[in-house]
Amino acid sequence: MKKRNLALMTAILAAALTACGGSNASKDTKAAGSDAAKEAGSEAGGEKAASTGKELRLVNGKIEVDAQMKELAAEYEKETGVKVNIESMGGGIDIQGTLKGYFQADNMPDIFVNGGANDFKNWEGHLVDLSNEKWVSDTESAYKDENGKVLGFPYTTEAIGLAYNADVLEKAGIDPKSITGPESMKKAFETLDSKKDELGLTAVIGYVAEATNLYWSTGNHLFGVYEDAGLKRDDTKYIDLLNEGKLDNERFSKYADMIALFNKYADPALLVSGTYDQQIQNFSAGKYAFVTQGSWIGATMTNDDKEQYDAAGNFKVGMIPYAFEEGIDTIQTNSPSWWSVFDNDNAEESKKFLQWISEDTAQKILVEKAGFVSPFKSISYVANDPFAQTITDYTKAGKTSAWHWLNNKDGLAQNALGVVYQDFASGNLDTAKFVDTMEKVIAQYYAG
Repeated sequence: MKKRNLALMTAILAAALTACGGSNASKDTKAAGSDAAKEAGSEAGGEKAASTGKELRLVNGKIEVDAQMKELAAEYEKETGVKVNIESMGGGIDIQGTLKGYFQADNMPDIFVNGGANDFKNWEGHLVDLSNEKWVSDTESAYKDENGKVLGFPYTTEAIGLAYNADVLEKAGIDPKSITGPESMKKAFETLDSKKDELGLTAVIGYVAEATNLYWSTGNHLFGVYEDAGLKRDDTKYIDLLNEGKLDNERFSKYADMIALFNKYADPALLVSGTYDQQIQNFSAGKYAFVTQGSWIGATMTNDDKEQYDAAGNFKVGMIPYAFEEGIDTIQTNSPSWWSVFDNDNAEESKKFLQWISEDTAQKILVEKAGFVSPFKSISYVANDPFAQTITDYTKAGKTSAWHWLNNKDGLAQNALGVVYQDFASGNLDTAKFVDTMEKVIAQYYAG
């Protein structure tokens, strides 16, 4: 979920759209994918199914697992004789923009990634209804449109919660399970603050409200806590209210008290000017007891920040609900994006492939090699990721809420909410003014 520089995105997008203007780019992509699949298949060894002559093309939005996706495709070809050509995009490319170019060039993939309601709307009338597929009953993370039709296949699960350093909390004598509401959260923060020196902490919590580059963290993820924390997965009451340009004042006021707590106990050096990299690196180094990011930081901790994490003792981590009201007992989990099937002659083959992806062989590869957290209840594999077990435990206990911030009006976080969080963190707004400003900004944004 880490965001990239906007200028870089624009430059790469321009290059990508130029490249996809003709059929040669598609042929090159297919050839590269096929060669990689053959190579991986030959390494896998064993009996290989006779080729059917059938091919599928999948646009993957997580370029960091390109190799694992191609291994997956090779295994599917080995078992079924059907080639799946993987086309991975990332590093700032506007995937939806690229897909629109493909559509104009009559060059659409059979399966492709969508990130939320606005993306799905781009393809209205062009996606296959997956509601009757077998895998749907095995997950709570399928993407459903407003009519309940399943249009998106979940390939992994991410979580939003208040992430913590379990070793630090244990040394401070704090049981994370005891933090069940605003009073117990405040007490834990006060205790940690009083013991900062002996615990080696720079601050109680790593929270950054810088609006230009981290608006997505505050205006999407943290605002999404107000929208969904503690609710059943299909409960959309607060997103529905938001679509009317309104906030629930009572609930948001309690939520605002929690954000005020974060402002008070955050690292002042980074609160309004820090970067994502600094925030996660300091948490990885054991300088914060809590951090306001989701489960995706596990990969950062064990890769980019491995040196700092190792030096800090590879401490155990966990995640607790953002309990701004007493009794909120869910973390928020969702697929960060979904795979959809384009309505073309390969639709049936595409559905067969997705069913296979939901089952044991494919899930073992995705979990153990790509580090994904399986969204399927029947799968028992747990990724080697610091937060994987936590997500699995909450999921199996039925203690998860969805996240609906993906359905917020396009640009809300970047153009409106992020700045309000920054003003609150800067001290330009007190808690009451934060609530009032949010109400006015949202009313204006949805009226536009």
